[in-house]
Amino acid sequence: MSGETAIDPSVVPSGTGCVECDEAGGWWFHLRRCAACGHIGCCDDSPAKHATAHYRDTGHPVMCSFEPGEVWFWNYDANELYESGPELAPPVSHPADQPTPGPAGRVPANWAETLR
Repeated sequence: MSGETAIDPSVVPSGTGCVECDEAGGWWFHLRRCAACGHIGCCDDSPAKHATAHYRDTGHPVMCSFEPGEVWFWNYDANELYESGPELAPPVSHPADQPTPGPAGRVPANWAETLR
């Protein structure tokens, strides 16, 4: 995988949800984890797109899914998807009991309409 220098397998995730959404009281559709620093951001299908914003702000090019059962990586610089990558420090996903979209109590009833 190109971009491996942008991956630090020893770094733990920043939390169980999108850092910026949690700070602002927002919500997300799916979560992504920066493979360089562990920052958790929301995906591009989420209203705020914080994972991509993290890449633009930091230049950290490799993100991976932070969803249970998913192991893929995305390299923004190469615009490439990798179906697997190095094993990262746990946890490798948000808690299984955390809903998607999430977090519980902050997702609007019309959430699907807002993603169109």
